[in-house]
Amino acid sequence: MISSLNSVNQAFVNSVDQISNQLNTDQIEMTSGLKMQQPSDAPDQVSELLQARAALATSQQISTNLSSVSTEVNTAEQSLESAVNLFTQVQTVAAEAATGTATASSRAQNAQELQSIEQQMVGLANTSIQGRYLFSGDSDQTQPYAYDSTQPDPVSAYQGSASTREIQNPNGTTFAVALTAQQIFDSTDPSTNIFTTINNLVTALQNNDQTSLQSQVDGLSGVASYLNQQLAFYGTTQDTISEATNYGQTQQTQLQSEISNLQDADETSTILDMTQAQTQLQAALQSKADIPQTTLFDILQS
Repeated sequence: MISSLNSVNQAFVNSVDQISNQLNTDQIEMTSGLKMQQPSDAPDQVSELLQARAALATSQQISTNLSSVSTEVNTAEQSLESAVNLFTQVQTVAAEAATGTATASSRAQNAQELQSIEQQMVGLANTSIQGRYLFSGDSDQTQPYAYDSTQPDPVSAYQGSASTREIQNPNGTTFAVALTAQQIFDSTDPSTNIFTTINNLVTALQNNDQTSLQSQVDGLSGVASYLNQQLAFYGTTQDTISEATNYGQTQQTQLQSEISNLQDADETSTILDMTQAQTQLQAALQSKADIPQTTLFDILQS
């Protein structure tokens, strides 16, 4: 289409259109708070923006996972603290029963105390939260142990499985978050197996066997040390989760800032730009109004 305007007027119209478009763009930015409304607004930054959004979503999901795992780890840590306290009772009862003044009758009572403690230990090994057994490894819907006081060995075989579960850290690494009840309470090494140790003590007490009893008492400190090592695992895991959570929060703040820089409008800059555009538009219109207009009558009179 051929314009009927001369070059001067066409330039004026183009200039007014450009200023009006800029005002419209500024108004949209002010209303939406975004400077990138669509890919064509900044095609060279679209890929960077999409990557930042994806990274933010991933980091937020990892933080959600860490929060959920933190509850489980805290519960497991509390259960092991209780187990440590219970085993201290085992040591106390056994030490008292091993004295020369203990009688067969008192040792029989001590045996009953230890059986009660063992049953409580099994309860801790079966700790669950939200329908999941924390110490059953990957088979977290299966109770690790059953307890039957009528049996010579009242604790059943371990019913769970190995624990292969790992949680992702926002820094890209992964770490284990759980031990199995078999690792904690039912070690393959008899010298650190809590259930075996208590059962051996009960047998020695029931038989009033001073020699066997003293031998078992001598090994209790090693079992206690082993149990504290398992507790330490959860303390370390708690620290790792806390550090990972803090890292994720910092990471998300940085990503949100990056996204904001890419897509969010700078209100101060936009207002200044609008003011300048309005001033330019008013100046252009006033300048056009001040130009003398030559009419057909003026031409005929010349």
